[in-house]
Amino acid sequence: MAEERGELEERIIIKDQHTKEIDLVNRDPKHINEDVVKVDFEDVIAEPVGTYSFDGIWKTSYTTFTVSKYWCYRLLSAILGIPLAVVWGFLFALISFCHIWAVVPCIKSYLIEIQCVSRIYSLCIHTFCDPLFEALSKICSNVRVALRKES
Repeated sequence: MAEERGELEERIIIKDQHTKEIDLVNRDPKHINEDVVKVDFEDVIAEPVGTYSFDGIWKTSYTTFTVSKYWCYRLLSAILGIPLAVVWGFLFALISFCHIWAVVPCIKSYLIEIQCVSRIYSLCIHTFCDPLFEALSKICSNVRVALRKES
């Protein structure tokens, strides 16, 4: 009974990965574009003290900027959103495919092959270099350094 329930939950989890609900309110839950795209009128156009335009011009400029940015984004996303989603989906699928079927197997194969070379290298170092450095350390172990201050 518990095993059947575990399988059912696993199937539901697997199904939910491809059919999960989309949050239409919070469209950036991981805050990917928190600092990059958040550009308001005040971030682009600012008048320092003493160089103010007419109040009507300032209000109209604000409204024009905000509305044109909003509608241009909506128009561009309506025209290019779906084709770019296909392009980005294809690109990330290609990257995932290459990573899964080429990069990781190459790295694993390299690590397996280099392990053999590593053992041979380690054996050579321990055979030839260890006795040499041990002999040099015994020769140099009786060296004493003394500092004297001459006046």
